[in-house]
Amino acid sequence: MPVTTAAYATDTLPGGTVDAVVIGGGAAGLNGALMLARSRRSVVVIDSGTPRNAPAEGVHGLLGLDGTPPAELYERGREEVRRYGGVIVSGEVASAEPAAPSALPASSASSASSAEGDPSAGNAPSAEATPPAEGDPRFTVTLADGRTLTARRLLVATGLRDVLPDVPGLAEHWGHGVVHCPYCHGWEVRDEPIGVLAVGPASVHHALLFRQLTDDLVYFTRGTELDEDTRTRFAARDIRVVDTPVEEVVRADDGGIAGVRLADGQVVARSVLAVATLMRARTEGLEGLGLPIEDLPDGMGRRFASGMAGATDVPGVWVAGNATDPTAQVGAAAAAGALAGAHINALLAIADTDAALAAAKSGATTV
Repeated sequence: MPVTTAAYATDTLPGGTVDAVVIGGGAAGLNGALMLARSRRSVVVIDSGTPRNAPAEGVHGLLGLDGTPPAELYERGREEVRRYGGVIVSGEVASAEPAAPSALPASSASSASSAEGDPSAGNAPSAEATPPAEGDPRFTVTLADGRTLTARRLLVATGLRDVLPDVPGLAEHWGHGVVHCPYCHGWEVRDEPIGVLAVGPASVHHALLFRQLTDDLVYFTRGTELDEDTRTRFAARDIRVVDTPVEEVVRADDGGIAGVRLADGQVVARSVLAVATLMRARTEGLEGLGLPIEDLPDGMGRRFASGMAGATDVPGVWVAGNATDPTAQVGAAAAAGALAGAHINALLAIADTDAALAAAKSGATTV
């Protein structure tokens, strides 16, 4: 259900090799790019313009910026990255894959394979982030329009796609009357008659969280298992359980939600529906990187596997934000991007020093 944001001025794609390409222009990607640009790294952000929270009216739980519309937040973020020399390019990544690494003289191979992290980055980069001894990594990124660029490091911050259950009338209310996160939308729907559309075990805890926000909560089982212990716990919290199958979401005259129509024809009046979505990391165009992907618990989706600071098993590639941490809100995603950006810069600093040392020993001149 991607929603495209308003078009904005795009920068010119630079030629030559850049220090880093960030794939994704949301909170994680922009904050990672900001850290890199402020470290005087050449960085290009490729932004598809389809952030996960585009339908939302405002970003919440972000200190000092609570309630800021997502489009405004990202516009401000793009300008901040540009202020330090970063480049923002509007486009889709068609492919990203490793290229031939730069030559690394034998005299510097040992230092590359045993590189230590910069303490100012918070923690030393993990082993999987360390450049291989055969040379400094290179990656080729190709856009959907055929343009290409070469990068020394990649930060994947593509986010994820929320997949809703197949209930007629549900998707059109996504981000408004249909919500998924009690921390992102909860205050705004407090005291409303809320219905939880169950999708599996995760929905039980979902219901308890939304019960904190309203006294009028109905749990639609939709064929999922609900044991007697859970039903007893729900009853103690005055959560009504409906086992009759759900047929459709009924639209109100004002365009919102009027209720849920059941298989027996009854309409249960609700103005808000909460659903735990299936969360799938956006992987399109990234297959050539060979990044490991793992399933989320309870069959709730898939994410890119990552270690400390977003390091992956692919040398030179980091991931940050919802692509690897599906439950991260905007603030957490931005923080993850910043940490990944700091680690990328730390490894680049080591690689630059290795190259300078090798050049000095060989009598060559580095640029």
